[in-house]
Amino acid sequence: LFLRMLRWISFPIWGSGDNAGFLTKDEGALGMKVKLGVILDAIEMADDNYTYFLDLETGDSVFLADELITGLDNEGLEDEIEENPERYLRLPTKFEIHEYHIMEEFIWTLKGERADKLDCAIRGRGAFRRFKDLVDRMGITQQWYDFQAEYYRKLAIDWCQEHGLEYEEESI
Repeated sequence: LFLRMLRWISFPIWGSGDNAGFLTKDEGALGMKVKLGVILDAIEMADDNYTYFLDLETGDSVFLADELITGLDNEGLEDEIEENPERYLRLPTKFEIHEYHIMEEFIWTLKGERADKLDCAIRGRGAFRRFKDLVDRMGITQQWYDFQAEYYRKLAIDWCQEHGLEYEEESI
């Protein structure tokens, strides 16, 4: 089982506001509302070394670390997740987030030479580095970050809806 290859460490995902990282009482699935910032933080931190879960009792994000890569030896959460699968929901992984596709969609919002250059930049090995370098040279870094943040937000909302969870967005 994939989970057996992983070990755990848990920590709250810190969003913004006084109650960041926690569920709030409200009507809806499980009688709670999920703080969207908790989901967003886990999406932003997704990588090969960790698998994130939402703890439906606390509202915290917890993660299982790949012991072979990270060297973390934190036994306990793996068993907890296996014994209480109704308590933990796996959050989107790096493979479900599709950073390459997000770059493509960003390029589709551009016109002309910028779009053409970026489209060429994401072909082949080193696509992510070339994309980021070219976005920076073109002076559209903030435009990219805004696009990516909105994409992540929509992904988090879709994830909540798929799992029947009501959510709330923190005010800025």
